This record gives sequence, structure tokens and C-alpha cells, in this order.
Amino acid sequence: EFNQVLQFEVHGSRQVMREKIRRSLLIEDLLKSEVTDPATVSLTEARAYYSANQKKFQHPEMFSIQTISIIPPPNSNPEIQKEARKHADDALKAAKATKTYQEFGLLAEKVSDDDWHVKMGDRKSVEAEKLPPPVAQAARALKPGDVSDLIQLGTSYTLLRLNAHSPAGTSPFSEVKPKLITDLQKQKNEQLRKELSKRLKKTARIEVL
Repeated sequence: EFNQVLQFEVHGSRQVMREKIRRSLLIEDLLKSEVTDPATVSLTEARAYYSANQKKFQHPEMFSIQTISIIPPPNSNPEIQKEARKHADDALKAAKATKTYQEFGLLAEKVSDDDWHVKMGDRKSVEAEKLPPPVAQAARALKPGDVSDLIQLGTSYTLLRLNAHSPAGTSPFSEVKPKLITDLQKQKNEQLRKELSKRLKKTARIEVL
């Protein structure tokens, strides 16, 4: 296998292969000393960046919810509206009887008319300001695992299960530390590579063979 590689890469010349390997090792050493090692970010550096850039680590109020919505057709007559209300009341009764994420989700897939019914009603994490005010208000009154009462939005009815609530605030350093250090190291690495490239271009000796 070695001889095959030797023949394919350098036409069988061991000397040329040695030079290629030596060159690769020198490049690795150069990158390690000029880029990789200097790009290391200490805990002190990361904490200093965190303290100086608090706004970057602020997050809005978030809700993790599942929803069930009963949406009658546009311009429905009173009879259809009445039927929609009955459907919503039945859905509420069934939702209140659920005990788990799974049970509520299966119910949502069965009875909900909104776009999330195919995903167990799960809307994942949503910013409070992106929810209709009555929905956000209802969510704030719940504890994780609770199911709301019916919320009327125009001619539609919605109910929700709260899975998690994160108030607006600043993420603690301990929470953001791993990603912050990784991001800072990537930034330093890219900057050092650019600087090294500029230096090498200034001092490069180009040979036309």
C-alpha cells in the first residue's frame, strides 16, 4: 500500500515523499505556534468579554407551549359558530384530562385545526411578544404542565399547555461559557490566520518552475 501511494503521489521517489512530509509537518508546526496556540481563550478572557458585552447575552421572555385551536371557516354563520364553540369546549375538557406532553400532543393531532397539529401541537420556544397578547397573558398564569382555559381570538378558540417559561433576563456566565469560549476562539483563529497570510505574502519568495 505504501508503494502504491508512493508511486501515485510522487512517481516512486522516496526523497520527494520525505520532502512533502517534512513540508506538511513544518506547516502544522507554524500554524500551531502562530494560530492555534495564540487563539486559545482563557476563562478570564471569556469572563471579561461577557462582562463588557452584557447586552449580547440578554434574552426576551420565552414560552414553550403546545396549542390546540378550533378555527371555523371564514364568514361562518351562527350555527357553524355554535358548533365550533361546542367543539372547542369538548377539546378543552379532553385537554384538561391529559397528564403528559405526549397525551396533549396526540389530542392536538386529532382535534386541532392550527398548523402545529401535525407536530403534536408543539410550537417549541416562542418569544412572548410574538404571541397574541391574550395567549401570552394566559401562559403567564400557568405552571409547567398546566392547561389553560379557552382563549377566544376573533371567531377562533385556542387553548395551550405550558411546557416551560423563561422570563426575560440575562443568561448567566456559567450557561453561556462553553459556546462563548468556542466562538471567541473561532474569531481569534480566523483573525490570526488572516494576519499570518498577510505576513507570509509580504515575505514570500515565488519561483516559476
